[in-house]
Formats: sequence, C-alpha cells, structure tokens
Amino acid sequence: MPDQNTTSPLPPHSQARPDVVAVINAKAGGGHAEELAARISAEFARHGRHARVRLAASGEDMLATARQAVRDRVPVVAVGGGDGSVNAVASTLLADAQCQSALGVLPLGTLNHFAKDLNIPLTLEGAIANIATGRRLRVDSAEVNGVAFINNSSLGLYPDIVREREKQQARLGRGKWLAFTWAAMGALRRYPFLRVRLSIDGQEHWRRTPFVFIGNNPYLMSGLDIGKRSSLTEGCLSLYVCHHTGRWGLLRLALHALFGRLRQAHDFDMLTATDIHIETHKRRMRVATDGEVQLMQTPLSYRIRPASLEVIVPQAPASAATTASPPTGGLLDKLWGES
Repeated sequence: MPDQNTTSPLPPHSQARPDVVAVINAKAGGGHAEELAARISAEFARHGRHARVRLAASGEDMLATARQAVRDRVPVVAVGGGDGSVNAVASTLLADAQCQSALGVLPLGTLNHFAKDLNIPLTLEGAIANIATGRRLRVDSAEVNGVAFINNSSLGLYPDIVREREKQQARLGRGKWLAFTWAAMGALRRYPFLRVRLSIDGQEHWRRTPFVFIGNNPYLMSGLDIGKRSSLTEGCLSLYVCHHTGRWGLLRLALHALFGRLRQAHDFDMLTATDIHIETHKRRMRVATDGEVQLMQTPLSYRIRPASLEVIVPQAPASAATTASPPTGGLLDKLWGES
C-alpha cells in the first residue's frame, strides 16, 4: 500500500531541490486524493515546474511539510485546501524570519476568500498556471496575541457557532452546512452579548455587542462586492462592531449586508487602525481566526504586519499600480464618531 504522504513515483531529477512543494489536505478531492495529487504533479510538469506533492493526513502533517520546505529554501510552498489550510501554511512561512519561500495557493475549499481577494484563479489548472507564471507580491498579515491570520478574526456569535457546529458534526454526524444552520439558530436563541473596551490609536470605547469582527485590511461594505477586499497591502486592520441590538436589529443588519448597504446602517461601527486592544471581564475568550477557534487569554492585542507575506499572484496589467497608498489620518474620527 503506498504511503499516503507521497504521490506517484517522482521523476529521475526528484533528488534535486524542487521548484514547488505542494502540500494538499488529504480530505480534498472527494475521496480521490491520490488521483488529485498525481494530477497536480503532472500539471506543474506541463508548465516546466518540478513539483513535489505531499498529501497531509492531519494539520500537523501539513505544518511539518511546510516547515521542511522552508528550511530547504524551496522557492514556492503551495497549499491545496480551504482558507484554514492556507492560513496554517502561511503562518508557517510567517514564523520563519529567514523565510525565502513564497506562498502558492491552490483553492480547493468551499469559500476561498484569500484566493478571491488576490484574484488567484479558482480552477486547479488556472491556480497552477498562476504559480508557474505569476509574480511575487508582498501582502499584509495580521495577528492576535501572536497568532497569525490572513483573512479575519472574530469574537462573540461566530466562534460560538463554529464550536457548536463542530460538536454537531462529531456527535450527530451532520454535514457542515446543516450543522452550521442548527448551530446558528441555537446561538441566536441564546444571543449572548460581550461588553468590551476597545483601545484604538490611543482612544478608548466601551461597547456592548453580539460580535466584534477584525479584518486584515478593509472589507468592502457597499455594492455587490460586499465582504471582499480590494487590497491586502494597505497596512491596516479593519474593525466592525455591531451596537447593542436585539435579534431584529441583527436581522436588519443582515438585510443591509444583503443589499450592499452596510455603510448606511446606524447600528454598525466601522474603522481602520494599525493596533487594536480589546479588554473584557472574561479571563479567556473563544477567538476565531480564519475559521479556526481557540481559547485565548485576555486582553486581546491585534496588530497589522505590513508586507510580511510573499504570495504568488497573477501578473499585473502594465497600467496597474504596483503599490497602494497607506490610509490617511482622521479615518478613526470620521467613521467612529464621538463615544
């Protein structure tokens, strides 16, 4: 029986350092992970790239493969999976101050937010072609209490929903989306509130809220692209806080989001900052980072890490700007208003 961490036999030059190490979530491929891995290896070869493909049976397998590739100074460490897998491998690259490897993304998840926001093709063939022919771009990452994330982090309702969803999947064998629906209904019935003190750029604000959402760079809050980021190079965190509102208020907020009008919502705060400090009466809180939930000691300290992660992205059009201007001052006062 073949080792599940390898694909089909490597070509004769396999002892040389590969151009790409691709680590794939073994659960991807709908039960045909071996075939998927062979297909990925062959597709890279078609583009003239020597790829070593590994199937990871667990999160630790995935991290171990990525760490070894970084130590071996492989030019590109590619990850095949959803946003959680992408964040895990990105965190490995971020943890090594001497890292010379760029991150390649093979979007095999359900949502693939990171890939979409960087305009990385969502087809496997397109994503591999991007890694073979694309350019390196330094993008921002963020962290909370030293834990890195590339998309977003949240407190309140969402971590509770994820925790309950995982319980239902394990205990009742429900599918991910059915379990999520039941978990969301349960969370809305309980509807817990957080009382938090937010310290942002030297100013303090108290809020009683069902959720706090922190993004790596700003999310669009109007129009049809709501929930998308136009840039990951602005060097700032984005903060979104729902005011003290009941279930109907939360439904109203959801309707604003559905119709691309969150900026017109009166019970929703939005701002950007480089550092955010969050205090609460709880000693530990559940915190979600890119869909993964863990208990963290409070207070929570968020910070942006500008240009900290190198990613392979599509070649920019000749007329496109290569850098983004940093946010201007005064945005805090404009968006937050008086406390």
